[in-house]
Amino acid sequence: MEQLQRIPEHVAIIMDGNGRWAELRGLPRHEGHAAGVEPVRRAIRAAVKKGVKYLTIYTFSTENWGRPAEEVDALMELFCRSVASETPELRHEGVEIRMIGDRTRFSQKVQEYLARAERETAGGDRLKLILALNYSSRDEMTRAVRTLAGRAARGLLAPEAISEQTISAALDTAEFPDPDLIIRTSGECRLSNFLLWQASYAEFWFPEVLWPDFTEADFDRALDEYARRNRRYGLVK
Repeated sequence: MEQLQRIPEHVAIIMDGNGRWAELRGLPRHEGHAAGVEPVRRAIRAAVKKGVKYLTIYTFSTENWGRPAEEVDALMELFCRSVASETPELRHEGVEIRMIGDRTRFSQKVQEYLARAERETAGGDRLKLILALNYSSRDEMTRAVRTLAGRAARGLLAPEAISEQTISAALDTAEFPDPDLIIRTSGECRLSNFLLWQASYAEFWFPEVLWPDFTEADFDRALDEYARRNRRYGLVK
């Protein structure tokens, strides 16, 4: 029972290294992104097996629009194909797909694929799979501040009533608990504008493995590392 209590409720992953994986093999970058689909499946399987309740995947950042157009197009096509092909299995496994980020910039086709996946997996009670799409934490917080400022301007919210709880409730992640563990592959040690508010007391793990090579065993190692941490939340324990 004690071991179960040390399983993180919410794991978030920054999938880094697809491009480098492809370049090391003399392949175009989009081949690295295609190779990154299978480790997502592995991470989902591992999360379900271990009893993780929320898994957030940093799928496409607002900054990614600055990549070459052909790479962005390939990513969008890959996303649509992957969502369509994976939805039946996710539904069968009790995985519910949700999204954080600003979906309005996506094409109508991408928005329809996403809405269908959310609709067809609604009610899955084993794992919430949260896709961070056209997401960046600063953009999320900017939108939240605008919402709160608008409420204050209309007399619906007193400025002195704004609290950490009020801000959290205005974020894209309002329905979800903060991440307990954040994994970033490829050995890079930074958040890259991901869940900055929510990660204030998260544990971090930075394996050297490039994302396409990430395995269920790597996920299990991350959970083992988490279990060894002493989370004090600023207190003395």
